[in-house]
Amino acid sequence: MTAPAERIYSALIRDNTSAREDLPAGVREHVASNGLRQLGAGALQSSGDQMASASTVLPWLFGVLGVPSALTGVLVPVRESLSMLPQAMITPWVLRVRQRRWVHVTGAIIQALAVAAMALTAAFTRGLLAGALIITALAVFSLGRCLTSIASKDVQGRTLPKGQRGQITGWGTTIAGLVAITLGLGIRLLGGSGTPTTQLVILLTVAAALWVGVAVIYAGIREPDEDPAAQSTTEQSTAQQSTAQEPKEPKHTEEAQEPTGGWFTDAVSLLREDRPFRHFVTVRSLLLVSSLSPPFIVALSVANGVEALQGLGGFILASGVAELLGGRIFGPLADRSSRRVMSLGAGAASVVILALVAIVQLSGGGSAGDLPPLLFVLAYFLLTMLHTGVRVGRKTYVVDMADGDQRTRYVAVSNSAMGIVLLLVGVITSALAAVHVAAALVMLAVMGLLGVVLSARLPEVSAG
Repeated sequence: MTAPAERIYSALIRDNTSAREDLPAGVREHVASNGLRQLGAGALQSSGDQMASASTVLPWLFGVLGVPSALTGVLVPVRESLSMLPQAMITPWVLRVRQRRWVHVTGAIIQALAVAAMALTAAFTRGLLAGALIITALAVFSLGRCLTSIASKDVQGRTLPKGQRGQITGWGTTIAGLVAITLGLGIRLLGGSGTPTTQLVILLTVAAALWVGVAVIYAGIREPDEDPAAQSTTEQSTAQQSTAQEPKEPKHTEEAQEPTGGWFTDAVSLLREDRPFRHFVTVRSLLLVSSLSPPFIVALSVANGVEALQGLGGFILASGVAELLGGRIFGPLADRSSRRVMSLGAGAASVVILALVAIVQLSGGGSAGDLPPLLFVLAYFLLTMLHTGVRVGRKTYVVDMADGDQRTRYVAVSNSAMGIVLLLVGVITSALAAVHVAAALVMLAVMGLLGVVLSARLPEVSAG
């Protein structure tokens, strides 16, 4: 089993075997199998996200079920903020778990049950009740994502060497892109077979099964036997030895201490006292341009008269192609310089947004029929692909910038801070969009450009 895994892994991943020496002895011989399992689990999770997307599939489901439109606006905030806000609070519990893969498995099972509840709700209820139950299930889903988000980066950092982590994330995104392409084509070509409700129930049921697969695959990962805090001390010694050979920015490898004043106090102290980490969180907050702008692109397309069913299939198809290409492009680049990948992705996304806004305004505001639907699908495609780069870059950056329990705290506190930022920016952009969608897009583009400027001050932490 090891030899075939090594062959497959070496065919997919640019593997510098000498980098494995930085890992604990108990996992060096399992790098290939661990990498393939994380790749497979990541691909299944990303595919499930496409099939239960809060920005495309669930709003469409709400329309089919006759859910009041006011509830549609809370889908994305619930999905994004609740998957981040509680992370700092649950970190003390996560730090007490020696084998972090079981935290990820627990989160995957919670997500599977939540999506299954959505499917049952869609099959048997309608209207306001259906909307309330699905939003409740989405909140539970987001809490499960909290666990997988914290654990996945920690497990990746403990079981894979530098120089391979971005490639694993990139390949998972690429595979998920293939699934999205198939899904988008299926919606466009087979949209007339069966009722819309039946199609969406089947879609959600398959998504729930994918998360069960995530749990099964992830359970087989081999982690170091020693406590993560002890591993942090070992990694610190290794990092100090390698500094003499290749001078780089100092890496945060100090052993993280158990919080003494509660999770909130610990999170505030980390942001206040750790300047490089605080700067990373600030830059990440400004790079929301690629993640928050796509729904507004959809709104512009609707204002331009794009037919709804055609738009759903087209946008999902565009998303799939974007992830297929983006994962292959940005994964290896993130291993060389995750900071530059984040910066270039956000900067290019800002340019795309400003160009689209200019075209819409010059055409007379984008009233129905003035602009071709392909323009909006193309913009959506570019933004989704660039967001892949930003996402892969910042995930790789936070994994590479620290070791052991300190990495776990970095992930949790940064995600909790982002949950608050998402709510604040979401409120502001929603208010601007009520005046004009273009105003919200311009604000996001300006934030992105500011983030590009500030990211130049981030230390380089990747393998190069």
